[in-house]
Amino acid sequence: MTIPSSADRILNDVLRTRIMSAEQAAELIPAGATVGMSGFTAAGAPKAVPQALARRIERINAQGGQFRIGLWTGASTSPELDGALAKVHGIDRRLPYQSDPVARQQINAGEMNYIDLHLSHVAQYVWFGFLGHLDVAVVEVSGILPDGRLIPSTSVGNNKTWLDQADAIILEVNAGQPAALDGMHDIYYGTDRPPNRKPIPMLHPHDRIGEPYLRCDLNKVIAVVPTHAADKLSAYKPLDEDSQRIAAHIVDFLEHEVQHGRLPRNLLPLQSGVGNIANAVLAGLNQSAFEDMTAYTEVLQDGMLDLLESGKLRSASATALALSPEGFKRFEARADELRQRILLRPQEISNHPELIRRMGLIAMNALIEADIYGNVNSTHLMGTSIMNGIGGSGDYARNAYLSIFMSPSTAKGGQISCIVPMASHVDHTEHDVQVLVTEQGLADLRGLAPRQRAKLIIAKCVHPSYRDPISDYFERALKGSVGQQTPHLLTEALSWHQRYLDTGSMRPAASPAA
Repeated sequence: MTIPSSADRILNDVLRTRIMSAEQAAELIPAGATVGMSGFTAAGAPKAVPQALARRIERINAQGGQFRIGLWTGASTSPELDGALAKVHGIDRRLPYQSDPVARQQINAGEMNYIDLHLSHVAQYVWFGFLGHLDVAVVEVSGILPDGRLIPSTSVGNNKTWLDQADAIILEVNAGQPAALDGMHDIYYGTDRPPNRKPIPMLHPHDRIGEPYLRCDLNKVIAVVPTHAADKLSAYKPLDEDSQRIAAHIVDFLEHEVQHGRLPRNLLPLQSGVGNIANAVLAGLNQSAFEDMTAYTEVLQDGMLDLLESGKLRSASATALALSPEGFKRFEARADELRQRILLRPQEISNHPELIRRMGLIAMNALIEADIYGNVNSTHLMGTSIMNGIGGSGDYARNAYLSIFMSPSTAKGGQISCIVPMASHVDHTEHDVQVLVTEQGLADLRGLAPRQRAKLIIAKCVHPSYRDPISDYFERALKGSVGQQTPHLLTEALSWHQRYLDTGSMRPAASPAA
């Protein structure tokens, strides 16, 4: 076949002989295979092979076939991957995280088996053999060197593990990714299985401990697919008033911690989840007096790019570039400079509990709901329906120097209170939650017993339209609970959720509208 211009990035002679179309490559993936694909958010996800595979699955199943695969990734991916395969009912088992609406519907309908894992666990569970065998890896790279080493793309995720563990490898070489990515990655090959593990030699977020390139056994590469396509990036959303209030509370709190000697003036390394609130907090830090900050996180969003451009952030370590289209243009324009200040690593390193604890991160993550004792639900709606997954929040919350969870106080136009008597599902127990923040205020829970935590959360974080009902519940629980360590009325603890399912609102009938 004629080699397209994007094949100019394929410099290894052996792999140039394996260039083929996405359709030809998809034919090499057998039904029932477990496939590890690149992608951490839409960043670095393969673009062509998953869509070709979806078309093949649709064609075969329309003729009475039963073609499905197991799908492993770094985290959520993109419409061309999760979306395309879910629409044709092509995924039997999915892990470790997803955010596609079609996949979510199938998971909650019981049509797709979903395994929600801490992101730091995925690579080691695969190495341990806990999850079964990996048949095929489909990994996007931005180039192949003459000696066969691979220039990673806009995310690293679990790609090192997929390339090591899979029986067969399909590479998408995307010439649409900036050539300046070359040198921005730090791939650590020093991990091992117990009992042969050694300490990871990192003290600071900007420490280089690995190599700029991925390795793979060239004999396992069965297809090389040239592409030229941008990541499907989400647009940057304007910061809403509630998010800005949450950000202001957090910045004030960090200032307070500095004044009391519990944080250095340039803070400790920042970890920030994704979304509007996270970007608002980063914007607040950009407007603050803090200087010379560092970041050690999963994804680099627009807010962190702003901090890098302003000089407030000295360096950032992540596993993916989750920028908006406008943010990515800014990144491309300054990629040569930013390559000296950004490191992209495998997620087994970006989310590694040992490193998080050693460097003392300030972890800031979102929640779906929290209860009055500080237990946090970050995954399930009404206790039974998955939203996206736990992602890396547990990796950071359990091990961070400061563990902060944040959310608006209400959802669905005020019909749902995000602070409830009892969480309908618990991902982060009260033992891992130090600070809760809503637009109403901030509750510092450190050193408080459960009843003390409840009083502070109700006073600081609950929306006014729910404060009296939740205070009433707590006061009655103090009198009617079997035990007083964590008082609950078990016949009422989840009644707010049931009321929402029955009536469309958590508000008691006599409660005024927000």
